[in-house]
Amino acid sequence: METVLIIEDDATMLRGLKDNFEFKGYDVVTACDGEVGLEAALNSKPDLIILDIMLPKINGYEICRLLRQENLTMPIIMLTAKGQESDIVLGLNLGADDYVTKPFSIKELLARANAFMRRKRDQSNTVYQFGNCSLDTVSRKLTRAGNDVPLSPKEFNLLEYFANRPQRALTRKDILNGVWGYDCFVTNRTVDRFVNSLRNKIEANPQKPVFITTVREIGYRFGADNQDV
Repeated sequence: METVLIIEDDATMLRGLKDNFEFKGYDVVTACDGEVGLEAALNSKPDLIILDIMLPKINGYEICRLLRQENLTMPIIMLTAKGQESDIVLGLNLGADDYVTKPFSIKELLARANAFMRRKRDQSNTVYQFGNCSLDTVSRKLTRAGNDVPLSPKEFNLLEYFANRPQRALTRKDILNGVWGYDCFVTNRTVDRFVNSLRNKIEANPQKPVFITTVREIGYRFGADNQDV
């Protein structure tokens, strides 16, 4: 059974959300303040988090930042009474995957949650195939045409990060935060160097890459249009 953690300080809303998610077959864990919610997230590592922004003790922004700092990748949907674009952008930049503005339709929230969970199930395979390459995330091995390709730990993490996000335009900031962490002092040039290293290992022609392509003025995209990734 998949677990949803709901962190919300409004008791009535918390109960309503719990009942609806349980009705849909989820195992639900709840917390009514940020401190308890953060502890529950770190200890239970739920499959999905529904996170209010305005919370006692620790706000939703800080919870989101701390979870991503710990390299926890479960989807996070933020609940906010604020409609300002800056608040939404801040949450997304800190690692939230989606947001819903109060008041909201419970059907819409459930639909968004279900979409994330379907995507998570689809990504449950531990092996990614692209071209003549195979990336096994359990054994942490990359093979190309059946031959082992040596990767440093950070190269592997970067390639796994790409493979888990096919066809998405990823900014260098996204990549730095996702692979190196929010508090690590590295630069965009670090990303570029590691991308070049990976291209030399997986591309038939690193000068004309097929799998890790450059998105002008943004960053990189993984996966060719006509390739299985």
